[in-house]
Amino acid sequence: MLPRPVTVRTELQLRLVVPGSLPMAVRAGLTYDAIDPYAVTVAFHTGAGSNADVVQWTFARELLTEGVSAAVGMGDVRVWPSTSDGDPVVCLSLSSPSGRALFEVPEPELIEFLTMTYVAVPTGSESDQLDLLGELAHLLSAEPET
Repeated sequence: MLPRPVTVRTELQLRLVVPGSLPMAVRAGLTYDAIDPYAVTVAFHTGAGSNADVVQWTFARELLTEGVSAAVGMGDVRVWPSTSDGDPVVCLSLSSPSGRALFEVPEPELIEFLTMTYVAVPTGSESDQLDLLGELAHLLSAEPET
């Protein structure tokens, strides 16, 4: 039997780097769920109040972890360490057909979040969280789409 699923969440204040302008504060929620043990989801809260939308990106936890100390990633998600106003940050660059965005994530808060994810699911034990036989049985029993 698999262990009870664990979820780690935190809310952070990121800075959206806007060329030719001052950075804009953006609230973001980071979530790690042991049900998907290799991934982290970042939910960016756009707008304010009842008009707020949420834009989610999901990518490898390892990518975010490695990006704390070195430039990593290619394609849609890139991560690297930097400083902003003398404070350590981790830059998170996202691109899609809709556009590109560069965020500065406060390094200490990101490290605290990542540490909690590794306490929940240590490196190398991610596959222990997966119910591969259950997922395979589900796929084999699924009705074909018409």
